[in-house]
Parts: sequence; structure tokens; C-alpha cells
Amino acid sequence: MQSGLEVTSQAELDEWNTQLKEIGQQYQALMQEMLERMTPDSAADSIKGEMCEAFKAGAESLTRSPQLLWQTQTRLLQDQYQLWQQGLRLLSGEAIEPLVAPPKGDRRFKDDAWNQDPYYRAIMQQYLLFSRTVEELVEQLEGLSEKQKRNLAFYARQVVNAMAPTNFITTNPEVMRRTLETKGQNLVSGLNQLRQDLANSSDGLNVVMTDRSAFEIGRNIAVTPGHVVYENELIQLIQYTPSTETVFKTPLLIVPPWINKYYILDLRQDNSFVKWLVDQGHTVFLISWRNPGPEQRDLTWADYMQMGPISAMDAIEQACGEKSVNVVSYCIGGTLTASTVAYLTSTRRARKVKSVTYMATLQDFRDPGELGVLLSEPILNGLEARMAEAGYLDGRSMAYTFNLLRENDLFWSFYVSNYLKGENPAPFDLLYWNSDGTNLPAGTHGWYLRHMYLENRLVEPGGIELDGVRIDLRKISTPSYFVSTREDHIAKWNSTYYGALLPKGPVTFVLGGSGHIAGVVNPPHKNKYGYWTNDSLPETHEAWLEGAKANEGSWWPHWQQWMTDNGYADAAKRVPARQPGDGELPLLEEAPGRYVRMTIPEVLGEVAASDGA
Repeated sequence: MQSGLEVTSQAELDEWNTQLKEIGQQYQALMQEMLERMTPDSAADSIKGEMCEAFKAGAESLTRSPQLLWQTQTRLLQDQYQLWQQGLRLLSGEAIEPLVAPPKGDRRFKDDAWNQDPYYRAIMQQYLLFSRTVEELVEQLEGLSEKQKRNLAFYARQVVNAMAPTNFITTNPEVMRRTLETKGQNLVSGLNQLRQDLANSSDGLNVVMTDRSAFEIGRNIAVTPGHVVYENELIQLIQYTPSTETVFKTPLLIVPPWINKYYILDLRQDNSFVKWLVDQGHTVFLISWRNPGPEQRDLTWADYMQMGPISAMDAIEQACGEKSVNVVSYCIGGTLTASTVAYLTSTRRARKVKSVTYMATLQDFRDPGELGVLLSEPILNGLEARMAEAGYLDGRSMAYTFNLLRENDLFWSFYVSNYLKGENPAPFDLLYWNSDGTNLPAGTHGWYLRHMYLENRLVEPGGIELDGVRIDLRKISTPSYFVSTREDHIAKWNSTYYGALLPKGPVTFVLGGSGHIAGVVNPPHKNKYGYWTNDSLPETHEAWLEGAKANEGSWWPHWQQWMTDNGYADAAKRVPARQPGDGELPLLEEAPGRYVRMTIPEVLGEVAASDGA
């Protein structure tokens, strides 16, 4: 008869001792590196202050509602008693349904042990009960403004998700198995990766999400053929090689965001919006923004307009001989485009833009979503002070902020797999793009956050002045196509819709399925997500959706039909395909060009620039 206990050999004990010693050394080095990074920072201090204010407001509200506090405590005690009873029944061998289960889509508790092992099942249910209690309590608090409740809900969620048992070694069954199997090598590897990631971070921790060695810009991403035909300090203008014998007479200019890089629109050939536009017969030009550093600190929003879309339009006229373009814009690139079209309208040059498309674009910032939590006056003051000193906002800091909007998927899942399990992340092109950030010039970004997000001045007639010209979106007569996405957490459609009510010219509004990326980059052949259309534009987004028609598939063909039916891309006026270099502009280099290859560490001199940058 065996005792059931395995005897550990001396060799195994020696191996464990070696690993524990290595873990201790890695941990000491990590602590030293973290201490060296703990310098005073006004932006970080202001965020901590705002978080404390949110919890203080919540606590004060709770003290004014003793009955709510009593009800919450009573329910929690009842849940604990039921959980205890279930535990006894499980130990007796009875099969019962869990008292509480993870929400649909929560992948943290997918391991079988969370349901089959009584120890881990109890831990999971304790946590889920606590999480549910906090969420419901915040929702029921009275006497808080909408802003206070939003802030409290965000910070409470961050704390609760950080406390998840999956994030700790001894309360995560997968990590415990891996630790025993590898005799702690997973923790050694994880600590080493954590130190590397910390060294490559600005604020917080930028976890590695993908195998970056698997991708190369211009080799297996951003590969649609073309040439750079114009450049200045801020942009390179790419003209793409046509794939049709004839093309529409009016060229098309894409204005992408400069937070992250343009190739989200040209990631792979099977989902490339750029390639699809070329294949439809458009002469496609695209702005590739420079990754700025301290030298670009004084660039303003007006500089981005003049050196970006307006310079690109002038260059396109030289390349094609056409005085007007169709513009397709995305995210902050769309906000700049709206400013540009309003500026051209006020300076009697509106005809330079034949039609304009805004993809997931905020013009009315009435509801910035959870980003608004991190854009209060004190936090913005802290950011402005930091940018005034450095000359830029580090793009890695912005990436960390965006990841916290989806913290379980974009932070904690990688924290567990990279640092606790010691796994190497798998190749994933979308996550490669997501981690390939850009810096933001102090002169532009602080102005944008204050004037747009905090003060919402773009919607005010004359609320924004660019190069001495006060602009008014209500004066725009250029035909406009707005497409937003229903699950977008960055440019929420209940705000983007109200931008579509501003122009006096003809407007079409379309609502796509999914989110900020997948809902926009939605190639027709995948037949996914669907979209909603409504020929009318009622005063509220709820009324628009109530009267909208659901359509299957991608919105891309709907947009193309809008272009051709209205003559913005006139099928009766096609011309022979234009090759890059046919006009007055020389070929400077092959696409995707140098600017898009510039990484943050290269721009800031942390590493040597690659040959292509």
C-alpha cells in the first residue's frame, strides 16, 4: 500500500533551491529598478488624487445611506452562508450548480479546476460575489453626479480586477501546475520578462502582447504596393499603385490617426482597407505621420492641418492635376479633417474637398466615455506640466491608458501568461500594431485634450481658431458620410452621432457592429458584424437607432455605393490608371516609407535607429 506522498529526491531539492535563489535575485533587481523609476510626477500624482476623491465621494454617499449599507452587508452575509452550504454539499459528493458564475466572455476562469476543485471553486465564487457586490453598490449610491459615479465605477473596477485570484500564484491553478512542473522556471522567466517590459515602459507597465520578431513593416504588414511621393517634417504622402486599368477621376486621400500608426488600415492583404479601395478603382493617397520627438514639441493643431491634409491636397494636385479630392478619415484624423474642412470653408476653398468620410470620429465630445475619467482638470494640468518639460507625451504612456479601458483583456491576461506562467506571447499582427505606438507633441496634444475633450469647443461656432480663422462646423456644405461602431469605447457612437447633425450639407450616418477597430476594418468577404442605416437624422441617437434598418455584412460596399451613386466617384468619368511618378512629384522611396518604421525607442534615442527608419 502506497502512502500517496511522493518522496522528493536530493537532486530535485537542489533544483528547487537553485530556482528559488534565482527568483530571489531577479526579485531584488526588479525592486531596485522600480525604486529608481519612482520619481515625482505631477500627472501620476493627480491621477492618484482623483482616485482618492472618487472613493471619498463614494464613502460619503454610503454614510448618508445607512439602509443601503445594511442591505449590502446583509446580502453579502446571506451569500456567504449559501456558499458555505454549497461547500459542504460539494464535499459530500453532490453535484450542484455554482452560486455565481463568471460573466459571458470572462476568460479568466476557463481552467477546469475553477469548477472541479472545491478549493479553487470556493475562491472563484468568493471573488465573483465580492465583485458583484461592489458593482451593484456603486450603481445604487445616491447623491453622486453622473461624473462622480462614472469615476468611482472605473476606479473600483480597476481595484476589483487587480484583486482577481487569477493574478496571484497560489490562487491560480494553472500557475500552480506550471510552477510545480517546471520547478519554478516559469517564475524565473516571468520575472526576467517583467524587468524587460518595465525597462521599455514609460508610465505603468507596457506588457509585451505579441512576438514582435514575427512581423516587419513592409514585409508582412503594410505591404500594399506604392511609393512615397511627397514629404515634409510631419508627413510622408504615399501614392498606391493602381490595380485596375482605369480609375475614378477624383483621387482619394486617407487621413489616419497619429495615435498609433496608419497600417491598421493596411494590416494584411485579406483585410486591408487600403487595398480594397485601390481595387475599387480609386487613386489612393495616404498620410503617414511622423513619430515625433522633443524637436517637434511646438507643433500645433494648425500645423497638423497645414502640414497634413492641406499639404497633401496640394501635393495630390501636382501628382494628378486634380483640384479636389475625396477624403476618408479615421478617429483623431477625422477630428483634424473636420477642422480642416471647416477651415477651408471659412477661407473660401471648400471645393478642394468633394466629399468627406469620418470613421469612428468624435466632433462632439459630450460623452468621452471612460477616457473622461483620466481627463479631469487636475489630471490635464499634470499632463501639461509633464509635456511642457519633455516636449511630448510618450506614446507608451498613452498605450497603457488605452489598455486600462479593457484591463482584463489587454493587461491582466498578459500579466498572467507572461509573468506568472512564463509563456512567450504568440504572434498576432493586430497586437503588434497596438504596441507600435507614437509620441504626441506637447503643443498639439495638450491643446487637443483641453479644447476638445475638456471644453468641447469644436462644436461651438467660432469656438476654435486656426491660423487666425475661427471655424464653424455648421457652415460645412461638403457631403459627409459618418460611420461609427456600436461597441466603440473610444469614440462612443452616442457622441459621434451628434457630429453628424452639425454640417449644413448632405449627411449620411451609418452604424457598424463591433468596436473601434473591428467595426471599421471589416472586409466584405468575412460577412461579419453587420451595420445599420437610416435615411433620416432625428435629434437623438436613440431615435435614429429606433428607426434604423439592420443590414448584414460590411459597411464598405454601402460606402462605395454612396460614393458612386452621388457622383463623388463618378463611374462615367474614369481615366487611365495613374502610376506613382506619372505626375510632377518624384518617387522618394517605396511604400510604406521611413516615417511609419520609426519606433518610440528609436525616436527618443533609447536604441539605435534601424536601417529603414
